[in-house]
Amino acid sequence: MKLPTAPPLIQYDPKLEEAITRIEDRLKASYGMGKRAIALLLLQGDREIEELVESKEGEEVIGAVRQIVREVKAGGERSPLYRITMTRQRLSEYIASKVIEQSAFKPKTFSDQLSDWLIHPFWGSLFLLALLYFGFYQFVGVFAAGTLVEFLEDTIFGNYIIPPIERFFNWLIPWEWLRDLFVGDYGIFTLGIRYAIALLLPIVTAFFLVFSLVEDSGYFPRLALLVDRLFKGIGLSGRAVIPMVLGFGCDTMATLVTRILETRRERIIATLLLALAVPCSAQLGVMMATVSKVKGGILVWALFVFGVFLLVGFLTAKLLPGEPPRFFIEVVPLRLPRLENVLVKTWTRLQWYLLEVTPLFILASVLIWLGRITHLFDSVIAALSIPVQWIGLPKEMATVILFGFFRRDYGAAGLLDMVEKGTISGIDLVTTAIVLTLFVPCIAQFLMMVREQGWRVALAIFGFILPFAFLCGFIAKHLLMWLHQFGLVV
Repeated sequence: MKLPTAPPLIQYDPKLEEAITRIEDRLKASYGMGKRAIALLLLQGDREIEELVESKEGEEVIGAVRQIVREVKAGGERSPLYRITMTRQRLSEYIASKVIEQSAFKPKTFSDQLSDWLIHPFWGSLFLLALLYFGFYQFVGVFAAGTLVEFLEDTIFGNYIIPPIERFFNWLIPWEWLRDLFVGDYGIFTLGIRYAIALLLPIVTAFFLVFSLVEDSGYFPRLALLVDRLFKGIGLSGRAVIPMVLGFGCDTMATLVTRILETRRERIIATLLLALAVPCSAQLGVMMATVSKVKGGILVWALFVFGVFLLVGFLTAKLLPGEPPRFFIEVVPLRLPRLENVLVKTWTRLQWYLLEVTPLFILASVLIWLGRITHLFDSVIAALSIPVQWIGLPKEMATVILFGFFRRDYGAAGLLDMVEKGTISGIDLVTTAIVLTLFVPCIAQFLMMVREQGWRVALAIFGFILPFAFLCGFIAKHLLMWLHQFGLVV
């Protein structure tokens, strides 16, 4: 005789319960756990369980289950994962309130007091500014992008690596058009590998080291709480600080991480802001090293880009329909970073950079070479030189801006290269840095946007950013000229 099934401990909202029942009805195999648990894991997007169900039930059943999950996602502003989590949290809070009694006041430890300071509007903001100045500007922007890059590029590459490679290819290849692929102005060795190793590797190493230190301390959840009110004004919650901070490492990876946000509206806003105004680690370091050569340049550049970030976020939040964001996050205890953890995280991210990013630099050199010999590259530069000259910049800057489409940090490295050669300086340098920072996302990030949001959203973001970056450059150029009259920018 079949025993009656006990009612579930947790009751979810009616639409979720309906979806759970529909999925349970389609599951016929044995899983060693309840079918309701399997259905809940499928609704939460558990890939391992999805593969298990596909192997046991077949393609027809898993196809029907995926359709049910899509219907649930499309039928509500909040994701199934969020709705399930919040229901469980409310139940756990109710149970805890019935069995826990606080009998005595526990005095705050220094760690508790420090945690309170880090989320305080004034003290938390002061700490954040100090972290940005000493951790990122001085260590990454000045030391890594200045001292280390100069040593690697001028001494190591300039004296010991590039000259023998050039002599070898001059001896090996008699045809200049083919030799340019390897050691020309945009060659694989003279540009691609030199940029990846000599210019950018020291910068990303320093950035990943600081990032890992901060991450291992438990500071990021407190930063999320600190900026939650600010982010609410641009249609995001404090949770969005996670992809935004990751964007300073790699915007492509950060675009993927936007899926942790609860609504499609939040994901679109975050994707737009990442593509527009969040420079990746190498670009950030190079930009700080570049514009710091102009008096007041780094302050104008940072404030202008941050102002664009807030303005575009605010207007997008007003235009996109949907519910205002809600926020919940686990605040882990503060601790002193462990050296082993920091080194492992830094090395893991450096491996990703060396294995994933360096080949893209080589590919970019090949594409530029192909574009030059087919004259397609020249045609694109000629088209870009029109808005560049409209801003009031030298038309040569069109080449640097085009580099930014292959990779944002690639374009930034090209700008730094021109600064070191004395080709550009002053107001034009800061203006170009602003345009390059706001320019369309690199190829890798654009493809990730397509994967996460679809072609329609990705093309809309691309089509908005392209003219908007040049408009901001025009405004920035005239703003800088006005500040120059008062001696604030030289």
